[in-house]
Amino acid sequence: AARKVEEGIEETLTYMNFPTEHWRKIRTNNAMERVNREIKRRTKAIGAFPDGASALMLVCARLRYVANSRWGCKNYMNMDHLNEIADESYEYID
Repeated sequence: AARKVEEGIEETLTYMNFPTEHWRKIRTNNAMERVNREIKRRTKAIGAFPDGASALMLVCARLRYVANSRWGCKNYMNMDHLNEIADESYEYID
């Protein structure tokens, strides 16, 4: 088990290559978990669905609502740091 941890430690710590402001958001999946909780909440309110298509329609409608709401438009991370790094990389390549 220890060998597996040693072999995968570099991949586990990949988030540390990004600016420190992004670490917490990269190493967790809180945003996706929030979407999953919202879908679960809405499907529990219905109870039983007549078929898979109606469940899929509800989930898609909820995802569309999230994507178009203020919650879906909220900036999750400030990307200015990464844009600067990308610009520097492009200059280096040229």
